[in-house]
Amino acid sequence: MTQLNRRRFLEKSASAGAALAILAPGLKAVGANERIRVGIMGVGGRGSYLAPMFARSENVEITCLCDVNQKAFGNCIDKIEEAQGKRPRTESDFRRMMEDPDIHAILNATPDHWHALGTIAACQAGKDVYVEKPASHSIWEGRKMVEAARKYDRIVQLGTQTRSGEYAREAVELLRSGKIGKIHFARVSNILSKRPLDPHPDEPVPDGLDYDAWLGAAPLRPYNRNRHHGGCWNWFWDYSGGDIINDAIHQIDFARWAIGKTYPKSVSSTGDLFVLQDGRDCPDTQVATYDFDDMTLVFEMTMWTKYIEKTPLEIRNSTTEMPDWPHNSTKIEVYGTDAMMTLGRHGGGYEIYGLDGKKAISHPGDEPTKAHIRNFFDCVRNRKKPNADIEEGHLSTNLSHLGNISYRVGGRKLCYDGETERFVDDREANRLVKRKYRKPWEVPEKV
Repeated sequence: MTQLNRRRFLEKSASAGAALAILAPGLKAVGANERIRVGIMGVGGRGSYLAPMFARSENVEITCLCDVNQKAFGNCIDKIEEAQGKRPRTESDFRRMMEDPDIHAILNATPDHWHALGTIAACQAGKDVYVEKPASHSIWEGRKMVEAARKYDRIVQLGTQTRSGEYAREAVELLRSGKIGKIHFARVSNILSKRPLDPHPDEPVPDGLDYDAWLGAAPLRPYNRNRHHGGCWNWFWDYSGGDIINDAIHQIDFARWAIGKTYPKSVSSTGDLFVLQDGRDCPDTQVATYDFDDMTLVFEMTMWTKYIEKTPLEIRNSTTEMPDWPHNSTKIEVYGTDAMMTLGRHGGGYEIYGLDGKKAISHPGDEPTKAHIRNFFDCVRNRKKPNADIEEGHLSTNLSHLGNISYRVGGRKLCYDGETERFVDDREANRLVKRKYRKPWEVPEKV
């Protein structure tokens, strides 16, 4: 494995964006019977979880793994070899994988702050992309991801797998048909329990980790495992935006799909660190309210409620059982003039309650991750838009960004212009539409 040093990288290009633009042109479409060869960018928790599912997909082979942490490869390689009977090669510099003309598609399972740059690089290299949620680290770079997908005619699927659930599509069709009447209100829950971060001082960078590359566009800071290890980066603005974006994007996306909306007219969000006062940036309690002119969407989040849980996997896969909605942490409620619908993400199904308060329809769900991966590979072959096309993912991720921006400017109500994807007459809020990039890890203005 050859690792480029920083000096060589800087000599090669003035920015990461410029370097990526010189990669291989678009590849030919994959034939109906041709094996799809996949590279994985980021083989930590999520990448390692998805890798065997990708490897077991029909006529698919994982040929390359890329990670800036050399110690991350072992477990993932073993899983892939068990699934496909062949070990992939490894790289430490993502551009080596992008330059490989034999790779058709990339699974981007990096931390959130690397989603845009990795996805844009893959599109420029002529590769299709399955990128994990959320779409982006900022509103601006999410739009750049959409531009890259369209310019290079690439399939880009966001990992919001509920969109591939049969129960989810059926529920949305019922809502569109007017089954519950005119929708005026929807509520998204993300009521979870997270443990506090253990106190850790700054320390030397662990052996085998290219920390500069891991930071990418984020500011250069001393290494601290609480900002890096085991997904702790979720709780810091440099790399993510807390659970409204990193986890709740699943049900925010499902809710936006259900109500059929794009951009809100305004947003306001308040909250604080009430319990998990452990050095993290992002709130452990947050409420965001979105005004869509003729309806209101409310998001509610806590990180300390141990008595409310996600839907168990056995219920997500059940054909008869339904979630315990009062104690369900990730439900969506849609209120119409004639009835209300409660929906579960990642399986769990949906139920409708009529004007008399009694259950009218009860429909179990199917856990849709495998179906979502299958849809991606189908689209790689047939070139149709995937179920969770990057533009839909961008629009949903925007809602999370909008909530966080309102929270970060003191919780005030912000008016939003969807045409420009900017706030109306609010300089402070607009400064948070695009992050400050650390050279040379910049998302280019022109993708």
